[in-house]
Amino acid sequence: MSQHAFHPHHHEHCIHEALHAAEALCAERGVRLTPIRKRVLELVWASHKPLGAYVILEKLTDEGHKPAPPTVYRALEFLLEQGLIHRIASLNAFLGCVHPSEQHLACFFLCQQCGNAEELQNSEVLQQELQQRAASNGFLIRQPILEVTGLCKQCQHHE
Repeated sequence: MSQHAFHPHHHEHCIHEALHAAEALCAERGVRLTPIRKRVLELVWASHKPLGAYVILEKLTDEGHKPAPPTVYRALEFLLEQGLIHRIASLNAFLGCVHPSEQHLACFFLCQQCGNAEELQNSEVLQQELQQRAASNGFLIRQPILEVTGLCKQCQHHE
């Protein structure tokens, strides 16, 4: 699955790939991707900007749904547990995972100007280095998420 927040592409392809992967993964694991969970996942993937829970709640309400905040939080919790999304702690927001079927270091480049975020592909070397350093310090990594802030190429050109 690819995610190209900082490069021109057909974003509908990102959404389609993410939903297809989610359906397959949930079927394989024997868990239910209910309509509300699927819609929350679609909304998270609607752009490459991390999305907060209350923005998701607003969008669902605008669509005519009447979900209570706990419904949205439960859907987000399910999607997190299944590895379908990541939580961007610094923004208290959520972003779709580009490779949900495997445990991995989630490393994000977050543009401070346009708000787009992109998950780093092929972060195995970085993950190995981090694991080795953690092990040598007697530290157990539970949530391997790395957030790197800066400016994307487009925003650098507009400065």
